[in-house]
Amino acid sequence: MCGIVGYIGNKRATSFLVDGLSKLEYRGYDSAGIAVEKDGKIEVVKHKGRLLNLSNDLEKNPVEGTIGIGHTRWATHGEPSDANSHPHRSSKGDITVVHNGIIENYLGLRKWLKEEGYEFLSQTDTEVIPNLIDFYYEGDLLKAVVKATEKLEGSYALGVICGDDPDKIVAVRKDSPLIIGLGKDETFIASDIPAVISYTRDIYLLEDNEFVLITREGAKVLNSDGENIDKEIYKVTWTAEAAEKGGFDSFMMKEIHEQPKAIRDTLTGKISADKKVVFEDFKLTKEQLEGIDKVYIVACGTAYHAGLIGKVAIEKFAKIPVDVDIASEFRYREPLVTNKTLVITVSQSGETADTLAVLRDSKKAGAKTLAITNVVGSTISREAEHVIYTMAGPEIAVASTKAYTTQVVVMNLIGMYFGQLKGTLTKEAEKELEDALLLIPEKIEELLANKEQIEEVAKILAKEKDVFFLGRGVDFALALEGSLKLKEITYIHSEAYAGGELKHGPIALIEKGTKVIALLTQTRLKEKMISNIVEVKARGAETIGLAYEGDEIDESVFNNIIRIPRILNMVAPVVAAVALQLLAYYTAKEKNFDIDKPRNLAKSVTVE
Repeated sequence: MCGIVGYIGNKRATSFLVDGLSKLEYRGYDSAGIAVEKDGKIEVVKHKGRLLNLSNDLEKNPVEGTIGIGHTRWATHGEPSDANSHPHRSSKGDITVVHNGIIENYLGLRKWLKEEGYEFLSQTDTEVIPNLIDFYYEGDLLKAVVKATEKLEGSYALGVICGDDPDKIVAVRKDSPLIIGLGKDETFIASDIPAVISYTRDIYLLEDNEFVLITREGAKVLNSDGENIDKEIYKVTWTAEAAEKGGFDSFMMKEIHEQPKAIRDTLTGKISADKKVVFEDFKLTKEQLEGIDKVYIVACGTAYHAGLIGKVAIEKFAKIPVDVDIASEFRYREPLVTNKTLVITVSQSGETADTLAVLRDSKKAGAKTLAITNVVGSTISREAEHVIYTMAGPEIAVASTKAYTTQVVVMNLIGMYFGQLKGTLTKEAEKELEDALLLIPEKIEELLANKEQIEEVAKILAKEKDVFFLGRGVDFALALEGSLKLKEITYIHSEAYAGGELKHGPIALIEKGTKVIALLTQTRLKEKMISNIVEVKARGAETIGLAYEGDEIDESVFNNIIRIPRILNMVAPVVAAVALQLLAYYTAKEKNFDIDKPRNLAKSVTVE
């Protein structure tokens, strides 16, 4: 949540700050603001609403200076307002802060600081930070920040400037992402790489409790004792164009169309010439695998839905019991994690706070850990024992598309890998699965070439207030994902149920005209699924089917049918997911909504 940027160099700071924030607006867009220091004076400009409000003001009222920090906010404490917007200043002195994260003990700190004579103008947790730094400030900003962070409980990435100690930015991270961009005669801070990729590809990836002192001479990374840390420079390999729309009218549509390439990239190098699955950073022996008696897949949101398909793949191919859990629940229910447990954490960003907490708890319990993530160098990828990258490339739209489908592909690869190690996967099934995985990109391209059929169905859905998704087997996991996509970007109330569950209560909600979407990619369950559809049809529902091209289906059961290319049932949810992404996209477009930035949501959820 929230995006922060900072700049020191010989150019106009506001130019980078606004541009950098525009690349991070997917992280939060309730408000935006900047603070620029010049000749020991700090000018703050901030506005409620989208970044455009800030940039329009700065065009009319330019702010000069070559040092500054900026912020785009996703509200946690206090409603979106000018007063609650970042940056926040100390009520004494001139210390100014931008912050990503949550300060859990802010109420106690706020009460104490008020007793010390500090005033508060906002409802935010962040405002305690500049006042706390000011309390410890004795002429050295870095030392004051170090002392202040010793009192902070929670998560934070901070950028701090001070009028009394000018020409520097102090930055620090704890449980919230922060990178340092190293340019020629200029240095940047940012929550994520897209903010700086147009300016530099040389990056420091900060670890927790690393402090950075940035001056015109460059950046020094230090520990809390002020000792230098020798950081390795990470070279970004993707280009600035990868984070641009590339001629599409939204990032989401661009990323939908990037899925064939993303899946090919994810598969590259992972299936050897002798048909064996190979992972660069995840290698087990048969004996090690047989020493694992339980697998947990833990994730949030879309990644959780990918995990549900992973459970089916691992149990089907490797005969190992798997539980799938929501990260925010898993860590608080005292799960039975031992040194014989494999915990697989799935996170697009590799920074998801609840998922990261599960990873750390699992390591303490002695479990083996595997991370599946899209971001090289992310916190989860660095802290897990093993990591598999999905190779989806930067994903900017809040609603996940290519990150999800590549996660599902990796889940099938893991199931295949375990089955090969244990000898539970037959040669016939092995070849069938391998061929199907390699065929997915082509099948998605076929679907994208025929997407007009989906656009027509979307015009029907755009008029609805409630929609139901039904599926059986892996189609139920797909139904959950399709329902989530519709909720996220169209704001239509949507629910997903296992096909046989609707009659156990929810069927009471079906009335004349209710739209029900039925997923029919699982051939052996098709007739059962159609029986469920007949049940809702008898109660007045209008039904939309999703089925293979050429499948013989009694079309009188459905008001509309979306056809997808035929492929192996086990991997069909990857292709079908693209159809449901398009369905949500076209429905939101019909309703004229902001597809890339749906209300109340942020891309990277770095708070609990």
